[in-house]
Amino acid sequence: MRIPKVLALVLAGGKGSRLGALTQRRVKPALPVAGTYRLIDISLSNLVHSHISDVWLVQQYLPHSLNQHLANGRPWDLDRSHGGLQVLPPFEGAEGEGFAQGNTDSIYRQAGQIRDFDPDLVLVLSADHLYTVNFLDVIDTHLAKEAGLTMVVTEVSEDPSRYGVVQVDDDGLVTGFDYKPEEPHGTLVTGEMFLFDTGLLLEALDELATRGELEDYGHDLVPYFLAHHRVAAHRLDRYWMDLGTLRSYWTAHMQLIDGEGAVLDDPAWPILSAQPQLLPARVHRSARVIDSLVSAGAEIHGTLEHSVVGPNVVVEAGAVVRDSVLLDGVVVASGADLERVIVDIGATVPGRAIGGPDRVTLIGADGTVDSREPLD
Repeated sequence: MRIPKVLALVLAGGKGSRLGALTQRRVKPALPVAGTYRLIDISLSNLVHSHISDVWLVQQYLPHSLNQHLANGRPWDLDRSHGGLQVLPPFEGAEGEGFAQGNTDSIYRQAGQIRDFDPDLVLVLSADHLYTVNFLDVIDTHLAKEAGLTMVVTEVSEDPSRYGVVQVDDDGLVTGFDYKPEEPHGTLVTGEMFLFDTGLLLEALDELATRGELEDYGHDLVPYFLAHHRVAAHRLDRYWMDLGTLRSYWTAHMQLIDGEGAVLDDPAWPILSAQPQLLPARVHRSARVIDSLVSAGAEIHGTLEHSVVGPNVVVEAGAVVRDSVLLDGVVVASGADLERVIVDIGATVPGRAIGGPDRVTLIGADGTVDSREPLD
C-alpha cells in the first residue's frame, strides 16, 4: 500500500481576544498549559507521534514568544534537513502577501507553496485545543470513506453554539454543518482538525477567492466541500477542550488535577516541550500543599489547594491559593487569599482576598483584576 504524502498546516496566528489579558502580550498557542507546557506542544506532539513530519506553522499575531519556544522544532525532532518544521509569517512582495482576514484566507495564502510541495493530503489544525489523537487513524478514515474532506468531530457537554455543529449519518458521512448556530441541532461539533484531498482543496480555494469569499472555514470552506464533495467524520471519543475562554482554560486545568482531563503523561504518547532547566520545586516546612500540580523552580511557603503552579512561582507564607492557576513567575504575597483565580505571567498578587466560588477571576501581569467569567 502506498503511504500518502501528508502536509500538516498548523494555524497559530489568532489573537485569542476572549482570553483577555492572557493574550495581550502573546499569541494563544504560546499560552502555558498544565504548568510546564505551551498550547502549541499539543498539536506538534500529536503530529510527531502520528509520524507526520512535514509541518508548516502559519503565524500572524505576536509571534515572538512562540518562536522562542519553538526552537526551530528541536523539542519535537522537527529540526531536520528534509521536511520538519517551517514557520510561515506574513510577507510582502509576492502572491499571497499581506495579513490574512480569516483562517480560510490563511490557507489560501499558502496555496502556491502547497502546490509546489505537492502533498496527497493537507491536514489543517488550529493550535487552540487540548486533546490527544492519532492522525494516522484520521487518514485511515479518510481513505476508507473516499472523502474529499474528513473532519474530526467530538461530543461536547457545554453549549455547542460556539462551535461548528455537525450532523452525521449511519455511514459516518457528514450530512449537515452549522457554524456557531443560535439554535444548534445536537452536540456533535468539529474539533478544528480537517484533512483535505490536496487537489480538491486547491480548487476550492481558487473558487472561493474568485468569489471573494475567503474568511473563516466555518463560513466558506467547509460548506463548499459539503456542497461539492464527499465529507466524512472521524469521531474522537477521548478528551477534547477548546481553550478559547477564561472559563474553559480554568476548567481544563481543574480537570487535569482531578484526572478527568487530557492525558498528558502517557509514556506511549508523551507531550513534548521545550521546558526550562530548573531545580525541582521547593516546598517549605511552613507549606500546606494538597492535590496540586507544582512546576520546577516554584517555592511554596503558604497553602496551596487544588491548583496548578507554573515555573518560578512563589507563594509566600500566610498566602492561601485554592482552585487556581498561577502562570510562570507569579508572586503571591503573604495575606493573599485566592479562589478560582488565573494569574498571568510575572504578576505580583497583593495580600488580600481575590476571587470567589461563583466565577473565574483573571489577574493580569499589571495587577488588573477581571471577574467577567461567571460559573453556572
